[in-house]
Amino acid sequence: MKIVVGSTNDVKINAVKEAIQDYDFLSNAQVTGTKISSDVSEQPKSLDETVKGAINRATMAFQNCDYSVGIENGLMKVPSTKTGYMDITVCVIYDGKHFHMGLSSAFEYPKEMTRLVFEEGLDIDQAAQKTGITKNPDVGNSEGMIGILTKGRLPRKEYTKQAVVTALIHLENPHLF
Repeated sequence: MKIVVGSTNDVKINAVKEAIQDYDFLSNAQVTGTKISSDVSEQPKSLDETVKGAINRATMAFQNCDYSVGIENGLMKVPSTKTGYMDITVCVIYDGKHFHMGLSSAFEYPKEMTRLVFEEGLDIDQAAQKTGITKNPDVGNSEGMIGILTKGRLPRKEYTKQAVVTALIHLENPHLF
């Protein structure tokens, strides 16, 4: 069995590799990544845009495989939060006919980072650098802001795995969907 992740980000690829180890029907699958454009903003600013990005990645990655996976992080409006927005990870698994979607838990970025994203058009990595929270220009390919903000308690790979596992609910329980 072959699974293609629509990204070359090691965090996303390794999240899929680790998540499927708990599923007998997937545990022996070969997982690879491929460079795919999400065809949405570099920093999605709505749940709709984030979902579209994940669907686009999964659709375009579906070539010579049994399943393709699109993973996209983005912001979504959440009432009563300090900034009005939270980060969410969307995972879409595509089997060539149907999309199987899952989401991660959500968290809020610091106010100044959110302001920089919306007012200056920066992506999260750039906003994290500009605020001095990290010097890593590619934090999204390592611990992620979730890892920094939780002081290592929830690194980005584990956060991403949440979305993969919730998308796998559909594949493991097809009789319910």
